[in-house]
Amino acid sequence: MTSSMIRGRPRRATGHIGVRVGHAVLGGVTGVVWLVLPVTTSTAQDPAPVAGSGTVAAAEAADGVPATDYVLPLAVVAVAGALGGYGYVRRTRRARSRTTPGIVSPAPPAPSAVDLERQARSALVLADDCVRTGREALGYVDGGEGVARALRVAETELAAAFAIWRRHEEGIPGDAVGRRQALVGVVGRCAEAGRQLDAAAAEFDAEWDARDALAVAEGRFRELAGRTGRVAGALAEAGARYGAAAIVPVVGYVEQAKDRLVFATSRLNQARQDADSGDGAGSRRGVRAAEGAVAQAGVLLGGVTRLTRELRTAAELLPAALTGAEAELAGLRATAAPARLTHADVVLAAVRQEVTGGLYDPLDALRRVVRAVEGTGGGRSGVIATGAELVARSALGAADDFVGTHRGAVGAQARALLAGARGAAPADADRLARKARELAERDVRAHGNPFAGDAAHGSGVAGAVLGGVLRGEEADGGPVVAFGGPESRSRLG
Repeated sequence: MTSSMIRGRPRRATGHIGVRVGHAVLGGVTGVVWLVLPVTTSTAQDPAPVAGSGTVAAAEAADGVPATDYVLPLAVVAVAGALGGYGYVRRTRRARSRTTPGIVSPAPPAPSAVDLERQARSALVLADDCVRTGREALGYVDGGEGVARALRVAETELAAAFAIWRRHEEGIPGDAVGRRQALVGVVGRCAEAGRQLDAAAAEFDAEWDARDALAVAEGRFRELAGRTGRVAGALAEAGARYGAAAIVPVVGYVEQAKDRLVFATSRLNQARQDADSGDGAGSRRGVRAAEGAVAQAGVLLGGVTRLTRELRTAAELLPAALTGAEAELAGLRATAAPARLTHADVVLAAVRQEVTGGLYDPLDALRRVVRAVEGTGGGRSGVIATGAELVARSALGAADDFVGTHRGAVGAQARALLAGARGAAPADADRLARKARELAERDVRAHGNPFAGDAAHGSGVAGAVLGGVLRGEEADGGPVVAFGGPESRSRLG
């Protein structure tokens, strides 16, 4: 829609032109009247001129009209002409120098390719945030079948949007029109995901009760607070058994979980006080902020627990994987390329030496064994395939946890790779998930410390739950942006 400022400019310019033309016409008419008036008012019996009056008297006798009667009309005509000329010159200069067109189209200009790509990136990030928040929110309501169904539809739309975006990033389609349509499709899919979530907001609000949610959040808070010490102990034990390199993906997770629980403590206490004093709106904001913090603390502690379990599983599987890999290589020596077989032999020998030599990372060792065999064309079944699934699942879970708990800083590229990893074969899933984690860590480093201040825990989309995101209500620390409503859809294009 054209803004009122742009629409008003041609009408105001037309008005100014009319006024100037009117001034010029009025001046001309006045001059003509003054010229004609002396002739119409003069009589046939003019008095005889006084002798000796000189040149002026002679001129008056010759023309029949006093010469002084011409001065004022001529002056009026000159002034009117000057004003008209000044207005014309000014209009010409302004028309040549202005940046806005003289005729404004009723339709807004189409966004450029760069602007459309920026819109698509923003739409993907916002839609992914809302879907993730929706998943967290479902844990705090009983029932909510309509909300769960809307969330599944939104996830499908988001997955399709990410698929279109990945093809666009790969250069498909190649023509400019097709690429533009692809970006429009990304924005449209994300908007539909938001519309689905918005449609479920009423049911979510009906199912969500502040007092019940407060009790649930307090119970989960106590459970996570009790787990924190045990998780920290298990992580320290894994580091001592497998080395510091094995636990790098979750370094700092326990401390970050504690930070979120501290934030949740203050919000839960405030929410309880607000509820007791009858401040329903304050209690609602506090509970929702606490829910987000507790949910993220659960993700962080769960990531540590999952990694320690995967390390044990990989360590148990690795000897069988080495034996199975050697057997597969023996069967491929007649058909596989010698260079690839030689490389695989070197990798297996290095892994065996690490296993018997002291501390090592079981997941990384298993990953190298799997890749060595897959490089020769094998590893599609048996223990190698099992090992490939384990390392892919581990990489995917680690990347998803990192993006989810740092989503205030992670951009569209890392999220798109992560979405692609979810439906890929184990080898590709492992590669894409690890790359997604790498890009997400880069985004966080560029963004700064995401854990400083309350805003890291409870404000914005990352710290709210589904109802707040969909309704645009305020969470602790600032407003939550509504996704699928008219304002957001207009922003998404």
